[in-house]
Amino acid sequence: MTVSPMSSAAMRGGAEGGSVREGDLLWTPSPDRVERTRLTAFTRFAAERTGRSFDDYAALWRWSTTELGEFWSAVWDFFDVRSSTPCTAVLAERSMPGARWFPGAHLNFAGYVLDQEVSGAPALLYASETEPLRELSWEELASRVRAVATHLREVGVRPGDRVVGYLPNVPEAMIAMLAAASAGAVWAGASPDFGARGALDRLAQLRPVVLIAADGYRYGGRAFDRRGELAEVVAGLPQLRQVVAVSVLGLEVADLTVPVTSWADVLSGPSVDAAEFVCDQVPFDHPLWVLFSSGTTGLPKPIVHGHGGILLEQLKSLAFHQDLRSGDRAFFHTTTGWMMWNFLVSMLTSRIVPVLYDGNPSHPDVDVLWRLAQDSRARFFGTSPTYVELMKKAGIVPRERFDLSALEVVMPAGSPVAPAITAWFYDAVAEDLWVATGSGGTDICTGLVGGVPTLPVRAGEIQARCLGVAAEAWDDAGRPVVGRVGELVVTQPMPSMPLFYWGDEDGSRYRASYFETFPGVWRHGDFLELNERGGCFVRGRSDAVLNRHGVRIGTAEIYRVVEDDPAVVTSLVVNLDLPGGGFFMPLFVVPAPGAVLDDGLRDRLRRRLREEYTPRHVPDRIIAVRAIPLTRSGKKMEIPVRRLLMGADPADVADPAAMADPGSLSDIVEYARTQRDYAVA
Repeated sequence: MTVSPMSSAAMRGGAEGGSVREGDLLWTPSPDRVERTRLTAFTRFAAERTGRSFDDYAALWRWSTTELGEFWSAVWDFFDVRSSTPCTAVLAERSMPGARWFPGAHLNFAGYVLDQEVSGAPALLYASETEPLRELSWEELASRVRAVATHLREVGVRPGDRVVGYLPNVPEAMIAMLAAASAGAVWAGASPDFGARGALDRLAQLRPVVLIAADGYRYGGRAFDRRGELAEVVAGLPQLRQVVAVSVLGLEVADLTVPVTSWADVLSGPSVDAAEFVCDQVPFDHPLWVLFSSGTTGLPKPIVHGHGGILLEQLKSLAFHQDLRSGDRAFFHTTTGWMMWNFLVSMLTSRIVPVLYDGNPSHPDVDVLWRLAQDSRARFFGTSPTYVELMKKAGIVPRERFDLSALEVVMPAGSPVAPAITAWFYDAVAEDLWVATGSGGTDICTGLVGGVPTLPVRAGEIQARCLGVAAEAWDDAGRPVVGRVGELVVTQPMPSMPLFYWGDEDGSRYRASYFETFPGVWRHGDFLELNERGGCFVRGRSDAVLNRHGVRIGTAEIYRVVEDDPAVVTSLVVNLDLPGGGFFMPLFVVPAPGAVLDDGLRDRLRRRLREEYTPRHVPDRIIAVRAIPLTRSGKKMEIPVRRLLMGADPADVADPAAMADPGSLSDIVEYARTQRDYAVA
């Protein structure tokens, strides 16, 4: 293998020296590596199939986003996807929303997974703060999926019913999801670090019939008993028929308002022969799972994805944009509440071995994840830029501590990646390494822009737009722009776009979320910049959703807790993306008459946010102000406040004529002028 002439730390000046600049060339794949990629194999397959010539990645991308039928049909055949009934077309309706993919086709996402079973091989690896790395074989995974699916059918679960989880990142969560899908049920999950209110805000919208829940979880060396929260969740789900209790802490789950059975009893039920077990064959667009992407008002948005769309999109992404193949071990640190957990589950469709870790990424040692990469012989390692920044500050150089000889691909994701973060991987991990930075979203459960294994890596730059993703940067007038920041839009449909929002009977909430700004065009909510060579830079959120470590939080969740306190009149929260992949989330509050924002009130608000939602909902700073800026229609001006805190001129962030009280920004302007809490240079 060869590396880029810019790959040595000495020639770059090193990440710590700060001399690396955005766009600096850091690595170039060798000809041998390019030849071995699955993207190269697919390019040849597509050329032979269509008679077209694809001289470079850009040509392949253009074909994939203009000839949608040809491209997705080629993906279907390249991965040997099979349907129990023939489809009548690849794309029957090309409009957005409303695209109809592969009408007539019937399949099952979990059935495709179970068809990958390899005798004697590990299906997944898993570890936790208290347990060493272990493996679950394909035989064990498949038999447990069949047992749980059979139990669900026995308690009356039918296609379209909802089965939900309140589980940490343990094998039981993946097994439960696959079992629900096998039976045609719709899966949704909430991580147990959510309090009861946060879990119910999500799960209660679905009216589930079965809940599979843990007794608790461990994090940072502590055990968290969640039986109290579980009882509240169960009480808020009146359609539940049964709770299946998963023992993580070894505690007894009892005294709930619905019948409880243990996970162990479910697995010890009558054996199910593989030859007799049948996955429900469902239409291509049958709901597979619901992911939750919080908005700025109301409850979290329940985004429904389909069996076929997710299967095709994940097969494409894993092969062409992560270059993963059968037998590879792949790790990404995530909870079950982030779409990256669904990314890990999807690895099973390609016989890739996901590596699960349940716990704090810095416990018991700050480098625990790199030890896991070593012990699992991971070829792929994914984490957040924030974690890398922690490594930098701690002076951790993984290649000096661990044998990472199996590692070839790293993927930082969850927030914008600074040039120094990209360079750190080459300085501290390996010189011959593909840093496959990507950005996408829960909404489409994949990447929109991401890694390309045949292209060079440049500091702070995402390599290209993903295949099948007609992404562009648009100005306010809906014109494509290059070399400057615009709205990230997608101009052609994708199979993994949401089918609908659960409960959104007329589709109005779905349309308002993505198609209101540019009718017929998907507006993603990120700022995107494209350069002349096709490189991409995601410049942060363009809407008011808070993005903390890749987890999107609705401001409404924070407001519901904070403004429920009698000492608070109203509030406003924003999140800032800082250099180096960090975050700063200030919360501005207007105290009630006679109340004082003192340490006691601050502690109370933080405690309630942590208990009712998650630690990610807790602001970094709580600041008293006399007024919250509102539009004339009464909407909180979150985006103008964020722009102000990021350094914009107060005169440019808001039109006084559009404000209910033009003077209401004054305290926040003063805070931005004098603050010492963050830096946005």
